[in-house]
Amino acid sequence: MIELNKVMRTYELGGQPVHALKEVDLTIGDGEFVAIMGASGSGKSTLMNIIGCLDKPSSGTYSLEGVELQYYSDDELADVRNRKIGFVFQQFNLLPRMTALENVMLPLIYGGVDRERRSERAERYLKLVGLGDRVQHRPSELSGGQQQRVSIARALVNQPQILLADEPTGALDSSTSAEIMNLLDEMHRDGLTVILVTHDQEVASYAKRVIRLKDGLVVNPEIPR
Repeated sequence: MIELNKVMRTYELGGQPVHALKEVDLTIGDGEFVAIMGASGSGKSTLMNIIGCLDKPSSGTYSLEGVELQYYSDDELADVRNRKIGFVFQQFNLLPRMTALENVMLPLIYGGVDRERRSERAERYLKLVGLGDRVQHRPSELSGGQQQRVSIARALVNQPQILLADEPTGALDSSTSAEIMNLLDEMHRDGLTVILVTHDQEVASYAKRVIRLKDGLVVNPEIPR
């Protein structure tokens, strides 16, 4: 499904080039659960941004389902993101004045789904993550774990093929973190491709493969299990 070939990403910082990724070769298959690990500055967030069509390689190729995306326009990449990729972030990124239901409905608005179908589908996904009794609650009325469940429902509501989770348990206590990781593992067992960015070895242990980055390079790649 996902294939990176000799991908480089270079930025300018103070007039000097910074090589965030250095000729990365990587393949992630359909239905895998992969963790990307590395120290700060290793390139893991840059790699996630390219996989998630939030950024483009400076050189090399990025293919999703056999289609090379590095030459897509920003609008074309936004369309790919909306149709194929769901995002979960450390800080939840929920709109505070909206209910859980309204937050989950947002991607469907961008996708042009009519209001009645938006409401029905959003409520279905809130029930899927165990929040069927919290649909009218605002983020301030929810615990951190419940807010993250809302963000997962929002990421899934467009029925993506890939879920990208960037430090999804970083703002949670250990017990709530385990609940969220068990939920992601359940989604993976249902066939979803899950790509997790984390610095936490315990969180990474839920994945079936760990990809380690150091100084923009993939080091010690694991064989899928």
